[in-house]
Amino acid sequence: MKIGVISSMQNSEKMIEVCSTLKKMGHIAFASKFAPSMVGKSDEEKEKMKLNQKYNMDAIREFWKAMQGADAVLVLNLDKNGMKNYIGGNTFLEMGFAHVLNQKIFLYNPIPENPFYQTEIIAMNPIVISRDLSLIK
Repeated sequence: MKIGVISSMQNSEKMIEVCSTLKKMGHIAFASKFAPSMVGKSDEEKEKMKLNQKYNMDAIREFWKAMQGADAVLVLNLDKNGMKNYIGGNTFLEMGFAHVLNQKIFLYNPIPENPFYQTEIIAMNPIVISRDLSLIK
């Protein structure tokens, strides 16, 4: 299965790690082409880099292009800033892209309790894998 791994760019190291694991399992896995540049950086540095990539390097369209022909996305919805199973704006946008492209949407953790977009996530019918990558099929 060809699968894009999406998350907050604060989780770049985990995205790369999960891509590697998925590849060992026989999948074709990819993350944002900008993820490797974030490795080893502080959260503050990552935030500045992320904004530069969005504003000046067209990061949103870059990942849209990468998603073409994929079968699924895996959302690494890890805790962030005190929010359990965090899904930020950009990740939510990429989930919407996957939904429109008729790709499966896998959630690493359960759907976050967020009154602003929880119903939209439920409507996308994601498959919650509870950190078990073997459930990606």
